Amino acid sequence: MPELPEVETVRRGLEPHLEGRVIARAEARRPDLRWPLPPDLVQVLTGARVVALRRRSKYILAELEHRGSLLLHLGMSGRMLIEDESQGAFHRDPAILPRHDHVVFWTDRGTRITFNDARRFGMVDLVAPGATHPLLAHLGPEPLSDAFTPEALAAALAGRRMPIKAALLDQRIVAGLGNIYVSEALYRAGIDPRRLAGTVSAPETAALVGHIRAVLEEAIAAGGSSLRDHRQATGELGYFQHSFRVYGREGAPCPAPGCAGVVQRIVQSGRSSFFCPLCQQ
Repeated sequence: MPELPEVETVRRGLEPHLEGRVIARAEARRPDLRWPLPPDLVQVLTGARVVALRRRSKYILAELEHRGSLLLHLGMSGRMLIEDESQGAFHRDPAILPRHDHVVFWTDRGTRITFNDARRFGMVDLVAPGATHPLLAHLGPEPLSDAFTPEALAAALAGRRMPIKAALLDQRIVAGLGNIYVSEALYRAGIDPRRLAGTVSAPETAALVGHIRAVLEEAIAAGGSSLRDHRQATGELGYFQHSFRVYGREGAPCPAPGCAGVVQRIVQSGRSSFFCPLCQQ
């Protein structure tokens, strides 16, 4: 499932084509994805101006002038495809079949934007003006925001007896992190994913906040990680997977200079965690 860097990469790709534009026409080609589509989706979108395009956690929000917001989640395989008549259509990957084009809209500039989702685990919903969608109501701070400080993270972890890996995946503690980037950040911080969250010291927490920010920023700059389904809005692959230090590298030597450790994989709460048992304590 796309994590924060992949979703942010898609948002940035959509922004110049969608922000400030009017949705001249919209089409819903099926009644549902993961959940039913709003029955008034086409009516609300048609004629709406997109005044801002932002991300919250792993969701994309298109703020509509006087009409609330359009909420998108890519799910496991969702992709946003852009075909811009004024600049020449982006080339569609032959593997992305048109029969999986579920929601399509055209801007007043002639740009066609398509939500394509082969597995249909994504979602599209509307948020009423002034309302907060239930999926966003209890999210923690954004890890790239000023609200994500060592003090805030330390307070959220205090006394918790769950593994630090599980705590960082809890969207109520910090929003948008997923399996890949938590594994990479914990490795850089030298923290064993099995450590109880409440035992992480103040200096370790400060270092961890810095490493989380760095990993996310590097991944965004690389267009995210393309392990299976992720593509940028232009159709290009992300490249951060080539920079993984531990994720997916079970049995490989630890990349830290002078370390004789070997990357191990364990399963925590049904998810794989990758770490170096010598570097991470």
